Amino acid sequence: MNSASGQPADVSAFGNIEGYSHQAKTVTPELPVTAGGGLLKWYDIAHQEMPVSQDTRALAQRFLAVETATGRLDLSGELGFAILHRCGADFHFLLVSSWRNANEMWETVYAKTADQPDFSVFPLPGPHRATFCVWELAAVNHERQAFGRYLFSRRDEAAKRIYLADLYRGGA
Repeated sequence: MNSASGQPADVSAFGNIEGYSHQAKTVTPELPVTAGGGLLKWYDIAHQEMPVSQDTRALAQRFLAVETATGRLDLSGELGFAILHRCGADFHFLLVSSWRNANEMWETVYAKTADQPDFSVFPLPGPHRATFCVWELAAVNHERQAFGRYLFSRRDEAAKRIYLADLYRGGA
């Protein structure tokens, strides 16, 4: 152990990643959506040369409307955001996050593969599980900061509109 940094003297056995080539993706904000009485900002994440298709976005938004209309997902009166992440040619995550209990982000994860007609709940087994990938965290971090600014505001109509207009666009 290096006493000055608290790090082991040899870190060669930690965080090894083989057979993976990391590539940049783009976060693109879309129009907000209402869902089950909630209001969500919308982000698409994908490689620039292979964006989320309009058909897939429409399918995801219709699916979300059904999830909230049936009560499987209750977003009544909530603000939040959704991320539609294209992971390769035929797999998409739909991550729906809303702000609850004043300052907590709650999330429901859905996924769709090419052989599925629609999105479905993505199973997340075990106590230690995936949350967000590095690309999704660009939008999540922006939303954390934007909602923090909202919490420090008067939280009136004008502040809500400022929050809704505060969108991330760029690399991830």
